Amino acid sequence: MSKNRYVVYAGGYTTDEAHGLKIYDFNPETGRIDFRSAVAIQNPSYITISHNGKMLYSITDEGVESFRITEDGSLTFLNESGIHGLRGCYISTDYEDRFLFVAGYHDGKITVLSLKEDGSIDKICEEIWHKGFGSVGERNFRPHVDCAKMTRDNQYLCVTDVGMDHVKVYRLNHETGKLTLADIVRSEIESAPHHIKFSLDGRFGYVIHEMKNYIDVYSYQNIDNEPKFEKIQTVSTVNDYHAGNTAAYAIQLSSDGNHIYSSNAGDNSVSAYSRDPETGKLEKLFTLPISGDFPKDIAISDDDRFLLSINNESDTITFFKVDLEKKILVMNGPMVKFKQGNCLIIHKLV
Repeated sequence: MSKNRYVVYAGGYTTDEAHGLKIYDFNPETGRIDFRSAVAIQNPSYITISHNGKMLYSITDEGVESFRITEDGSLTFLNESGIHGLRGCYISTDYEDRFLFVAGYHDGKITVLSLKEDGSIDKICEEIWHKGFGSVGERNFRPHVDCAKMTRDNQYLCVTDVGMDHVKVYRLNHETGKLTLADIVRSEIESAPHHIKFSLDGRFGYVIHEMKNYIDVYSYQNIDNEPKFEKIQTVSTVNDYHAGNTAAYAIQLSSDGNHIYSSNAGDNSVSAYSRDPETGKLEKLFTLPISGDFPKDIAISDDDRFLLSINNESDTITFFKVDLEKKILVMNGPMVKFKQGNCLIIHKLV
């Protein structure tokens, strides 16, 4: 029996209630959750946990909020800050937990905020609006920043723009929090690069593309203080017979780094891939349904035995047992109601 203690944090839109963030106890033996408490916060479209495991940061209508994670996984509110823009859609920290990055879909903006030693939010130290004209009419032909994630060496902030079909790579000044454009990684037109993940050793990046339903695999090196990305593989997130109007959405890396998981809205499925640690390339194991509508985010237990899917349009969290050898998912008990869910994290308490 596992001696580790886990909680699940889940966030969703708050159209008819004030408590958008909920805390559950997670049982690593059964893969199920038990509701513990709810936190009053408006429209947490994304949440993240600091790399030291001590803080949770959340998007909110007013900007961003910071919480200290207590010994039992409860959350203690510290402070909040505006971002001088529209509500963000993604939030992350650098690997030293000195800066907080907010991606803005609605206004095409990146906001960098400094963090104090106690983990609370300090001040805005950088604001960048993407400019230009994209190619997709449904996205209003303009920038839509969807993700802002540091490379594992903590040198560059990679910012996906689904409206412009590229990933901008910014050099981070670790003293001031200022960003300088270092490179642009261009995706196919009308592919909509959505989120990016890096392998644990930092040598490979994985960009999931919302509109063309695939993951691009890149090798990454920092050579003479310049980022070098080279595309080495493209792998589909769906089966050949997938549903129409499908959008690849979430992408997650297993705790041991040996597997990648992705979700597909419209098709309402989850895919799993084995990852070669030497080449970085992926081999698809399965694409299977998740018994919900619009799997906006997924979470995988540390041992790859359980998968949770938070389904925005069916207002549910669904549960599965994962068998990577047999390449199957098996329903793991009944769904749990969750209104307009956006994101969830299985967190091991420190």
